[in-house]
Amino acid sequence: MRVPSSLQRTVAVVLAAGTGRRVGPAIPEQFIKIAGRPILEHTLRAFEDSPDIDDVLVLTHRDFLPRAEELVDGAALRKVRGVHVGGVTRSEATREALEVLEGHLAEGEDPKILLHDAVRPLVSQRVISDCVRALDTYQAVNVAIPSSDTVIVTREHGGEGEFVTDILPRDRLSRGQTPQAFRFSTLRAAHRLAAADQGVEAVDDCAVVLRHLPAVPIHVVRGDEHNMKVTHPVDMFIADKLFQLSCEIAPAHRSESAYRRSLDGKVVVVFGASYGIGAHICEFAEKHGARVFAYSRSETGTHVEHPEDVAAALTETRHKAGRVDYVVNTAALLGLGKLADTEVAKIAQATAVNYLAPLHIARAAHPYLAETRGQLLLYTSSSYTRGRAGYSVYSSAKEATVNLTQALADEWAVDGVRVNCINPERTSTPMRWKVFGREPEDTLLTAEEVAQTSVDVLLSGLTGQVIDVRRQEPAALPNPRVATPEPCVPPVHRAAE
Repeated sequence: MRVPSSLQRTVAVVLAAGTGRRVGPAIPEQFIKIAGRPILEHTLRAFEDSPDIDDVLVLTHRDFLPRAEELVDGAALRKVRGVHVGGVTRSEATREALEVLEGHLAEGEDPKILLHDAVRPLVSQRVISDCVRALDTYQAVNVAIPSSDTVIVTREHGGEGEFVTDILPRDRLSRGQTPQAFRFSTLRAAHRLAAADQGVEAVDDCAVVLRHLPAVPIHVVRGDEHNMKVTHPVDMFIADKLFQLSCEIAPAHRSESAYRRSLDGKVVVVFGASYGIGAHICEFAEKHGARVFAYSRSETGTHVEHPEDVAAALTETRHKAGRVDYVVNTAALLGLGKLADTEVAKIAQATAVNYLAPLHIARAAHPYLAETRGQLLLYTSSSYTRGRAGYSVYSSAKEATVNLTQALADEWAVDGVRVNCINPERTSTPMRWKVFGREPEDTLLTAEEVAQTSVDVLLSGLTGQVIDVRRQEPAALPNPRVATPEPCVPPVHRAAE
C-alpha cells in the first residue's frame, strides 16, 4: 500500500465481506451486476471519482478474494491500494482495516477514515464530501436521514404472535447509513477498548465509539434516500432503476477568465446550430476563444440523419482546424400526437433525427475525439423518465439517447473520451414557441442558460452522466422527478435546424 506524502490523506475503507445470505448462497450481493457493473464496482467508483479521497482499501471474504482482486484490476481503479481478507463480523473487518493502515502510517499521521458498506453503490459525492469536511472539526461522524416511518417496539407473546409494546417518537429517530467517518486515532482507540469487552458485539463503528468513548461527540451528516443498502432482490431492482434515472447536478459556472483559459484554442463542432441552444453554445464558446464549426440543415445543408453529411462535416473540421475537441448535437425533431394517427414517414423521420442521428454522430466523431481525449455531448428531455401520451416517438428516442450516453461512456473510457447528456427543464426556444406558443418567461429556462451549462459540462471531468438543468436546485423542488405535463398538439417542428 503506497503512502502519499501528505499527512492529511483520507482513506475510504469499503467493507465487502458479506457472503450473500439474503440473496442466495451462490454469489454475494456486492458481486451481482446492476446497471451493467457489479455493485462493488459502482461503490468503488464513487470513491474513485471523489476529489476528497486519496486511497481506497477493500475488505472482502476470503472465499471471494480472487474475484474482488480481478474486479479491481479490470476496472483500473487507481486509488485502490489493496484488497484484504476481512473478519466475519463488522468489528473484525474494521480491526483488520485498522491493522493494515497502521502498518503504513507515517510518523505523526492521523488520517481521516471513511468506512462504507460495499452494497451502498448510490452514495453521492455530496455525502462523501460532507463527511470529509466534518472531520476537520469532529473526531467521529455518522450519516443519517430522518425516519419517515413510525418505529414500533414489539414482543412475541405466548406463541400468539407479535404485539406492540411501545411506539417511539418519530421526530427523534433517524435511519443510519454509511459512510461512517473517523479520525484514525479515535477509531483505533475505541476498537482497542472494545476488543477487551468480551461478549459485546457492536452493530457498527459509531456504536463502538459511542459505547467506549462516550466523551467523543458523533456528528451527524445528512444522508440521501437514494443511499440505500442493496441486500434483498427487490433492492436490486430499485437500485437498477435509480441508476437508470440518476442525474448529476450541473457544474458551477466559471469566471470569464477561467472560461477563456479553458476554451482558448479548443475546436467545437455543433450540429443543430442555427438557433436555440445550439446557436447560443456557438456564440458562448466563440466569445471565449474557441474555434467553432456550426452545422445545420438550414445554414449548411447538413442533415444529421444522413451519415455522409455528418462524416463530411467532421472531416471538414479536422482538415481546417487540425483537431476536434468537442462534438455537440442539439438537433431534434419534436412530433406530438397519437401514435396510431401518425404517418409512417413521420415516424421514420423523427426516429432518424432523434435517435439514429446521435448514433451516426458518435460513430463519425469517435476517432477525432480519441485523438484529443475530448467529449461528445448529447441532449435528452424530461419525458425520457416516463413516456407520455402524445410523446411516444419523441420520449422513447430520448430514453434511447440516455442509454447511448451511458453505454458509450463505458465503451470509450479506455480512449479517454467522455460522453454526457444534458436534460434541460422546459426551455424558451423557437421550437417550443412554434409548438406551445408563448408562455410566461419566468416558468422557462433561457436557451442562454442551457448553453452556458452545456459548456460547463464540456469543460468538466464528467462522463456517462445525465445532467439536469433546472431553474431551481433539485433539492429545493418538492419532487424533481415529476415532470409537468404539457399540452398534446399535433405540429411537428425541427429543433435547432
